[in-house]
Amino acid sequence: MSELKASLYLIRHGETDWNVEGRLQGTKDIDLNARGRAQAARNGTVLAGLLETDGLGETDVDWVASPLRRARDTMEILRREMGLDPADYRADPTLREVSFGEWEGETLKEVKVRDPEGHAARKADKWAYVPAGGESYEMLSARIRPWLYGLSRDTVCVAHGGITRVVRGMLEGIPSTEIPVTLIPQDKIYVWRDGRAEWI
Repeated sequence: MSELKASLYLIRHGETDWNVEGRLQGTKDIDLNARGRAQAARNGTVLAGLLETDGLGETDVDWVASPLRRARDTMEILRREMGLDPADYRADPTLREVSFGEWEGETLKEVKVRDPEGHAARKADKWAYVPAGGESYEMLSARIRPWLYGLSRDTVCVAHGGITRVVRGMLEGIPSTEIPVTLIPQDKIYVWRDGRAEWI
């Protein structure tokens, strides 16, 4: 379980057309769709209320996003919804999504046809399997751990499903076999404060 003292408001980027189609996005730069933009605006409204309830102003928290466009656009939409300068945040490459390597852009059905052995190996061990040219969730967790436990300020972060899965795993002590298959909504905020997790 976590020793993280800072509060974390973690938001997955809004929906993209590739999400709808079940395509592996990974490090590809894919735009939000209309529903994704609406989800980002919803999360901005909710976040404004959360920060107010927690007694936090804009300058009391660190604002950080993945450098991938779908995360940056989500951050900018939610900040605009809050009446804040959309561009006043920083991007951290540590927060980019898990890489699916040569599989990016494909659906799992397409992967199964093109790379049946890799597909079967990943299905057998989704935590440790490394796609050609990509990362495993185990590698992603190792990448994110220093960032997470290095947080010294309350933080608003916009990132990805994979990032949120491994953060939840570390903070909540979720078994590694379960981490890659946990569902991560795009229309809710994952809040960690006072040693407790909550979806809002």
